[in-house]
Amino acid sequence: MASPHSRRARATRRRKRRMAAVTHDLSTAEWAALQAAWGGCAYCGVTCTPLQKDCVLAISRGGRYTLLNVVPACRSCNASKCNDEVTGWLRRKRLDERAFLVRFAEVHAEVQAGLRASSFA
Repeated sequence: MASPHSRRARATRRRKRRMAAVTHDLSTAEWAALQAAWGGCAYCGVTCTPLQKDCVLAISRGGRYTLLNVVPACRSCNASKCNDEVTGWLRRKRLDERAFLVRFAEVHAEVQAGLRASSFA
């Protein structure tokens, strides 16, 4: 167990306060739709590992868990990105920034259309 004054304990308390200060409105259905639409990690495309919710705009920078701010990411990409700005991180990792942004727009349009259609059914 970490000491209450350790770096890890302080970071945990800060994250807990940040998480409590904002409203997260990503539903389970929206998360499932995002995972299905991306078909793997949004950044590197890997499909054989469990995916985590990654905020495009990090919570520490004012982001929150919403349909327009969350993408599925493998553990490696999520840990590597940390709280960096997504386009700068993609450039540093030499990943295709333009392809990600185009796919990001396509996926969100597809997911929102699918969710609207299912709400009318």
